Amino acid sequence: MRLLPLIAVIGLSACMPSQQAQVSKNYTEAGGNGLGLPALQSFGAVATTATSRPNAEIARDFLDLEFRMESGRAIPSFSRFEGPITVRLMGDVPATANTEMSRLINRFRAEAGLPISYAKPGESASITVEFQPRAQMARVVPMAACFVVPRVQSWAEYKAERNGPKVDWTTMTSREHVAIFVPSDAAPQEIRDCLNEETAQAMGPLNDLYHLPDSVFNDDNFNSVLTGFDMLMLRMHYAPALRNGMNEAEAAKHVPALLAQMNPRGAGGVADIKSIAPRSWVAAVEGAFGPRGGNVSRLRAAEMMRSIAMAQGWHDGRLAFSNYAVGRSLASTDPAQAVVALSEAGRIYRGIPGAQVHVAHVDMQLAAIALAAGQSDQAIAFADRAMPVVKRAENASLLATLMLIKAEALENEGRVAEARGLRLDSLGWARYGFGSERQVRGRMAEIANLGARGHRG
Repeated sequence: MRLLPLIAVIGLSACMPSQQAQVSKNYTEAGGNGLGLPALQSFGAVATTATSRPNAEIARDFLDLEFRMESGRAIPSFSRFEGPITVRLMGDVPATANTEMSRLINRFRAEAGLPISYAKPGESASITVEFQPRAQMARVVPMAACFVVPRVQSWAEYKAERNGPKVDWTTMTSREHVAIFVPSDAAPQEIRDCLNEETAQAMGPLNDLYHLPDSVFNDDNFNSVLTGFDMLMLRMHYAPALRNGMNEAEAAKHVPALLAQMNPRGAGGVADIKSIAPRSWVAAVEGAFGPRGGNVSRLRAAEMMRSIAMAQGWHDGRLAFSNYAVGRSLASTDPAQAVVALSEAGRIYRGIPGAQVHVAHVDMQLAAIALAAGQSDQAIAFADRAMPVVKRAENASLLATLMLIKAEALENEGRVAEARGLRLDSLGWARYGFGSERQVRGRMAEIANLGARGHRG
């Protein structure tokens, strides 16, 4: 299950009044009459790199991903598809979905060696991807952006079976049919992200682990597309040495040899074996980033995240994420303390291999605070540092946000022509990242308010 987006909100502007005149000016300059946005931008080939962590550490991650659910329940038996895997898209399929799915299938074949293709007309697919309106899905799983379910092939079948044992992953010993449900009215980036994570989980590991820095199997949602680590997990999942019905102890006997063969660069090194986060911390994450509650309740939940992380003795990404949550929650009420918490998050993330995009998210928040404080030069510096990382990570919504922040900072410095050009360049990425014109205008309004506050200051 991929949770609703946790990150792509600038907390600093949450309590600021809208300034329609400023927004209208920005939007009209950037997009002509305000109705015809530029062409939707898209990314080229994904440039993944192999994980640099020791194999002994990866071995524990593999077993935790395979034999536990996100809820904490144990999965008694290993399961996977046998033979060719086929995919079908159903429902109100968005315009970009077929392109994204084809691109993903090609990656699965080339990087993980999986025998996956589209189902032929009239053929029963191994994986059915059905698109439903977000409101319909939210009535069933409110926190989920999208999710995957075993043993069903349609939304109607899932609704009929959702409270019964048929859709319980822990009873699986093999996979024949799996359904993925994705909102039909989501932005192109969210559709792509859902296809990446849910298709990988439909075929492979089912769990998400908050301590993974280099994976989409992490509900912090920092990574948007499948990484080199994720493809390694899928290659291992379909290794001939493993078989349906194995328990964890049986699978564990084969994992070291598989990693030695598939990831020789991971030999040696000092493994940092991490325990799974307790449910109390996960609940605090959901409170800090979930759709319910105001700034005060989110701040309490973020502070609880940090308290639990410190009590657990964590020094990894979970402590950094906790500080990020605190900083994000404080941005509109206490920017100085927000900077302290965000800077600490950035410091921790910079010490973690594979966490570059996490640092970029921190930089976005710091850039927003600097823009609102009238520190245009710092806002530009944070944006410039983050943008190349974000582009490599294929996060269009974050890229557009950083470009818009930089444009506002440039305008506040009197560099109006540069600001206009950058704002225009941002809109193609904004269309991919945010989807509708209304969402694009909303993000521009948010950042324009920050720029206006900084200009007044």
